[in-house]
Amino acid sequence: MQLLPLPLEGAYLITLPSSQDVRGTFVKTFHDTSLAAAGISFTLRESYFSFSHKDVIRGMHFQLPPHHHSKVVFCPRGAILDVIVDLRAGSATYGQYYAHELSEDNHMAYFIPEGFAHGFKALTDGAMTYYLVSTEYSRDHDTGIRYDSIGFDWGVKEPIISARDLSFGTLADLKSPF
Repeated sequence: MQLLPLPLEGAYLITLPSSQDVRGTFVKTFHDTSLAAAGISFTLRESYFSFSHKDVIRGMHFQLPPHHHSKVVFCPRGAILDVIVDLRAGSATYGQYYAHELSEDNHMAYFIPEGFAHGFKALTDGAMTYYLVSTEYSRDHDTGIRYDSIGFDWGVKEPIISARDLSFGTLADLKSPF
């Protein structure tokens, strides 16, 4: 497992070890020792996945303290354009985003630290996004910012977005709890 530090402090792009043979493909999606070697303390509390149609945008989501969390996110089927935004008020990269394609072909993942918003655009039909999360979901602490308020060009004219995601406030209006 290789971890590449991103320009947003504390976030990493992870190359997941994989092998192929006549049976198919094997991918290791989590390795605590590799994370610890990079100084990352991560306790898995919950895991879930979504399937999305092409041009669906989900995000930008985060949970408020005390239920804020870090995540490991990867795409084992199809491809997504995954986007993270630093929401930590004291951070030198506050409000900045980073985007990278995660796919079943490139075996890449993100480590997203606490204090970040996360979202993605499905690049293929049936794209599966898988999350390993350090806290359990709390409906009362689950929120987000509008996907179109971060200065990122999502590259789609008519995205498919939930009413909930469209109801979020903007990054400019956020009073960061982090």
